Amino acid sequence: MPTYEYECEACGCQFERFQSITASPIRKCPHCGRLKVRRRVGTGAAVIFKGSGFYATDYRSDDYRNRAETDKSSGEAGKETARKEKNSSD
Repeated sequence: MPTYEYECEACGCQFERFQSITASPIRKCPHCGRLKVRRRVGTGAAVIFKGSGFYATDYRSDDYRNRAETDKSSGEAGKETARKEKNSSD
């Protein structure tokens, strides 16, 4: 259910209500009681992705994930080799 923003044109009171999409818009102001409330156009809710990674784990193919894992492991191996070479030259 979305959160709707409202504003009273009579007193300027602004408020939000958590309502069903099929619910009728609120018309009566909770502050002044007049029937001058209008629904404002809101920015909408933010989307929150939780977990190890939405795009990489949910939409990529197995082939892509395997190549990414190979690239990751070869990159780590290259860093280890460079570290060993640096330590041996010191």
